[in-house]
Amino acid sequence: MAGGPEITVKNLDMGYGSFVLMRDLNFTVNRGDIFVIMGGSGCGKSTLLKILIGLKEPLQGQVLYGRTGFWEVDPHERERIMRRFGILYQQGALWSSMTLAENVALPLEQYTDLRPGQIREMVSLKLSLVGLAGFEEFYPSEISGGMRKRAGLARAMALDPDILFFDEPSAGLDPISSKLLDDLILELRNSLGTTVVVVTHELASIFAIANNSIYLDVESRTITASGDPKKLLAESKDPTVRKFLTRGEEG
Repeated sequence: MAGGPEITVKNLDMGYGSFVLMRDLNFTVNRGDIFVIMGGSGCGKSTLLKILIGLKEPLQGQVLYGRTGFWEVDPHERERIMRRFGILYQQGALWSSMTLAENVALPLEQYTDLRPGQIREMVSLKLSLVGLAGFEEFYPSEISGGMRKRAGLARAMALDPDILFFDEPSAGLDPISSKLLDDLILELRNSLGTTVVVVTHELASIFAIANNSIYLDVESRTITASGDPKKLLAESKDPTVRKFLTRGEEG
């Protein structure tokens, strides 16, 4: 499924002020990957996501989208690259005062010249893609947490992004809703060819969806493992990585 490089990270250091959280990060996300950023609490998973989506500058190093240095270009060009992203935040981040249809319509109204009728059609299509056909007029408070996540995903997909970013998509969901979301992520990647980057520590999701990953190690402050998590589980000799992937159930 994977194609050429979609995102290339080179010699990246990240942190706050003089504090270096992670250093010398090097990895590639290929087109069509479901790529998981994993690691224990406080390792900087969310900080790395912020750097990838343009919310925080790295201390040094490069993030390339294709061959373009994301942090080297002017803000206008960076904004253009960011139009290719869809982002699902941890809580779904829907506007509570708007219906699901209004929430999904928002990016289409802001960034396209589509007429109201075309936007309505597009909104219905995106909501049906995530299994929410018929819920257009519901408010976020009227649906379950799992449905709110899916509505957030429909909005993230509104502009047909090349790359979808997820921040802890399963947080707060019961196992069934979490599995439904995993299945949906796989389906979207398979049917639309979207590249997916996920920050998560949920083992079931990691093994269900990821074909590529990196492990951020708190102690050494760098990447200590990369590749398919199922392969890492079978082959990694690193005790910290093994402990993370088995939740310490070995031995």
